[in-house]
Amino acid sequence: MSFLDRFYPPPSARIEPVGTESAAALAAIHATAFARGWSPLEFQGLLAERGVMADGLFVGREGILGRAAQPVGFILSRIVLDEAEILTVAIRPECRGRGYSRPLLSRHLDELSRRGVAQVHLEVEEGNAPAIALYRRLGFKETGRRPGYYLKPDGSRVSALMMALAL
Repeated sequence: MSFLDRFYPPPSARIEPVGTESAAALAAIHATAFARGWSPLEFQGLLAERGVMADGLFVGREGILGRAAQPVGFILSRIVLDEAEILTVAIRPECRGRGYSRPLLSRHLDELSRRGVAQVHLEVEEGNAPAIALYRRLGFKETGRRPGYYLKPDGSRVSALMMALAL
């Protein structure tokens, strides 16, 4: 994003399914959001699994010089029978706080519902106030807590809040 983007509304976002071809891009985004990012190989393995669903967030141009646009964010879930777990959500730092998370999550939840999912689960770091607020606005309820679940960059640990949503 350029300096001028702060004065003009952000371009419309596209949310589209992504597959193994996006593994490296998703790993790069994930590394900006978590102390221990997942590798491209880990993403490739997940994206190849049956029952795993991933949506990418694309902002701006379709692509430059004939190359496909790269996602600036994504959400990844695993479906088992009529339940799903959101495994991870991440958006590039320069795109955070611009209102992209809600449409990304809403679209993903709609698709989960279309696939027969009745209950969605997730875990979120207890200090991640923006994410917790978003999840609560969309109807997620806290169902439990995992003490010391997440490792912070400084080596300390923080609890995870477990949340669920009935679709």
